[in-house]
Amino acid sequence: MALSSRFFMTTKYGANVILSSCNGLFRLSSQRCLWGMLNSIFNKFDQNRVNEVGPDRAAAEWLLRCGAAVKFSGYEKWNDDYNSLPTGAKDRYRIEAVDATDSSIMHIGFDHFRGLEKMRSLKLHHATYITDESMDKLEILKDSLEDIQVTSCGDVSDKGIASLCKLCKLQYIFLCDLPAVRDIESVLNTLRTALPNCEVRYLSLEGRKDLRRQLTKNRELIRHFDESNSTTL
Repeated sequence: MALSSRFFMTTKYGANVILSSCNGLFRLSSQRCLWGMLNSIFNKFDQNRVNEVGPDRAAAEWLLRCGAAVKFSGYEKWNDDYNSLPTGAKDRYRIEAVDATDSSIMHIGFDHFRGLEKMRSLKLHHATYITDESMDKLEILKDSLEDIQVTSCGDVSDKGIASLCKLCKLQYIFLCDLPAVRDIESVLNTLRTALPNCEVRYLSLEGRKDLRRQLTKNRELIRHFDESNSTTL
């Protein structure tokens, strides 16, 4: 049976759409692969650099290279400019807090946290490459970390959050917008049992379209926002 010209045109158009979509997906996949390779390079741990400048300076270089910000002990100002990192003796500038919002830090770079004896606070918000493996490696900071925020990290599951139980000095945990966490109540109970002296807060976005839009637009979260709607354990 002969095919009509209309059928041929429709099929040809559909094929073009499919080919265009495939090309678009291929380009997107290639871009992600490229960025993944670059981020792996930016996260690479260099022990020689640590030996040369000290753990805090080496960690600061890694964090800023990946788009995070650091605050040094005794200083109020946050530093997010790689070229403006202060210089001095190895023990002069000690990292006290890290804000990894929208950064590309990943688990392969977490060895940079070794030796950060003054680090007390860590904010992981919309950090695309943070996974359960990353959370598990935070045990490196078990002797110093007191405060942590994990929000809008889509690849962190129940297992990753439960890894926080290893951080025995934690005094405050804030969690929000973690779509890979399936049983948040169980996770919160696990944290409460393991860390009885730690305040654990969870802010649910269920029914909170206003806050969800704010997170999407600003990619910034004031963790004490509307604490009356958060769960405290």
